[in-house]
Amino acid sequence: MLYEILFYGRGGQGAVTASHILVQAAIYENKYGQGFPFFSAERRGAPVTAYARISDKPILRRGVFSKADLVVVFDHRLIQLGLLKKVLIKNNGILIVNARGAEISRNHINVEGKVHVYAVDATKIAEELGLIVAGWPVVNTAMLGAIVRALPILSIQSVEKAIIEYLGPRIGESNREAASRAYKELVYLGEV
Repeated sequence: MLYEILFYGRGGQGAVTASHILVQAAIYENKYGQGFPFFSAERRGAPVTAYARISDKPILRRGVFSKADLVVVFDHRLIQLGLLKKVLIKNNGILIVNARGAEISRNHINVEGKVHVYAVDATKIAEELGLIVAGWPVVNTAMLGAIVRALPILSIQSVEKAIIEYLGPRIGESNREAASRAYKELVYLGEV
């Protein structure tokens, strides 16, 4: 198995950190992983893309990809910008959106066949747990909880452990709670 996961976010939301934490969780489960960013000039609020690969075998591929098994969108407004038209979601792939109740149109995404769409209000979770940096809700750890619920290749326990290790026990605990809540609150919106 090889899963290619693409994260779309805005600078400051933690998309790059999420890819690294996800890879660390894979390592805890004796899997292989790669996590890396792609962005232009760094500034808060600018679109950011991060990539991750998770596999049960050594990963020989390198670099960015434009065909993903799972696409994670940290800000639903990025969909209207046309970012999801630049990537192909594989048949039976998964799209997870941070949204209070977004409707996803096939016109805004590029899919090989059908895609399973999920939503979680990661912004609300981050706000309620005080995960705010410079006025921005940091939704990355909540989105990690949603990822492992929609694509059960890793356990929530491994993700929680990776969060604590990556962020440290003081900051990590509220972020671990964000992942746990999103895992429970993820909503399946259906196929598109």
